[in-house]
Amino acid sequence: MSASTLSLHNLTVEPKLTVSFRLLLGLYFIIPLCLLLQAVDSWFFHGNLKQLLPSSPTHFLLFQILFGTPHIIASSLILVSNRDYIQRYRRSLLLMTAALAVFFGLGSLFLPYKVMYVMVAAWTVYHVLKQQHGIARGVCRLPGWAFQLLLWLSITAGIFIYVGIFLKNSLDVQQAGLIRTVAGGLCLSLVGSAVLSQRYCTTAFSRWFLWANVFLVLSSFYLYLQQYYFLAIMVPRLVHDATAYIFYVTHDYNKHHQQPKNIIYRSAAYCNIPVFIVLPLLSFMLAFALQAYGDDVVNLISNTLFEVEIRKAVTVGLLGYLALMHYFTEAFTWKQDSPYRQFIGFSK
Repeated sequence: MSASTLSLHNLTVEPKLTVSFRLLLGLYFIIPLCLLLQAVDSWFFHGNLKQLLPSSPTHFLLFQILFGTPHIIASSLILVSNRDYIQRYRRSLLLMTAALAVFFGLGSLFLPYKVMYVMVAAWTVYHVLKQQHGIARGVCRLPGWAFQLLLWLSITAGIFIYVGIFLKNSLDVQQAGLIRTVAGGLCLSLVGSAVLSQRYCTTAFSRWFLWANVFLVLSSFYLYLQQYYFLAIMVPRLVHDATAYIFYVTHDYNKHHQQPKNIIYRSAAYCNIPVFIVLPLLSFMLAFALQAYGDDVVNLISNTLFEVEIRKAVTVGLLGYLALMHYFTEAFTWKQDSPYRQFIGFSK
């Protein structure tokens, strides 16, 4: 979910369920929890936890089922299961699908793997941080220059951290040191910019929101330096995914709880499944099925019918496509004039 500017002064009272800004801010509590976990492991367990953790949460199937894949599937379900949304955005979806096919088809022939990886990584970081800063801007009421400064310093620092973590095995000592130095300089600039920008925050709550996004990047950088790569990636990802899920569930509850408007919610009503849990239940089930069994099923079918082995058709192919489309569609489906927004209300 990539939120456009949200304002506490434009709260709607029509929906039965609202998105609480306090709840969204509470998600950032993962930052001190992860820092405490890292400190306890370093001080009392001599880094044993660090040795057990993988370099990324994506390497844990359970993590993907809980935090990675479900919110992407939920986003896709909201879009494709509502006819009015498909009709409105059909042209954009078709064009972007073609663009991705051309980019990865030709890019795999002419562009080095690292270049393509960095491009996708940059888009990922942009998507994650744009969502959080978009929400915070409405709370903090920052002027345009302050918002853009904090956003792009965060994104640029995040890209260097992301690349430093995921390409660490292919970087030499000088390259790794340069990435740490640049990321550190960007983080210091981010702190300085936040100090300058916080004067526009008129309440303590808004200042907390501003600094929460700053510490989202700073904590990832610190954990990256300490080589707790799993935690460094988990902090922003958990905040992002959980925030998006709050919006999705709120949207679907408000859209379908009085009268189901698509086959998913009509089927759920027939089975007496509460509207509130339909989207989480379905998206988590699909995430588990696709992550755990998708590749094996596709490979079995291709081997049986064509004697051709296809590896990671689902976990890389299908879910990778859905993730990139998710980055694309979320940039406009939640804007102020989007039909999505008539089913979202906000409260402090």
